[in-house]
Amino acid sequence: MEKGEKFLPIGTVVMLTGGTKRAMITGFCAVGDGNEKIYDYSGCIYPEGFLSSNQVCLFDHEQIAQVYFIGLIDEEEKTFKQKLNEILPTLTAEGTMPNPEAAPTAPAAAPATPAPAAPVEIPSIISEPVAAPTETQNPQ
Repeated sequence: MEKGEKFLPIGTVVMLTGGTKRAMITGFCAVGDGNEKIYDYSGCIYPEGFLSSNQVCLFDHEQIAQVYFIGLIDEEEKTFKQKLNEILPTLTAEGTMPNPEAAPTAPAAAPATPAPAAPVEIPSIISEPVAAPTETQNPQ
């Protein structure tokens, strides 16, 4: 599958350039500790999933070499992606936070184990809760 437009849906399974293990997208616009760079995606290894906080991977859309599976695309996801693309211009052109204090910073001394990636503080952009699936929406 082709990687297509930026911001593939949550649940998309990809191989990164130079990678040996697939990753599943679990989030967007994450900032690594001790750095203000905003990565397009956060993810976990596939198929194992999230095992510990020091195994979160942060990567950009350009690093995706292959897409194996596209996650769920529904109206909520489409609305989210539209709002996300509206918010992105508020970030600086270098891909960093406009206000460094808005992003968590690394402690002065490096911790013994790597700290988890800290997500960028983006307010909820979908204001209405999603209705629970009905039997016709989710056949068993």
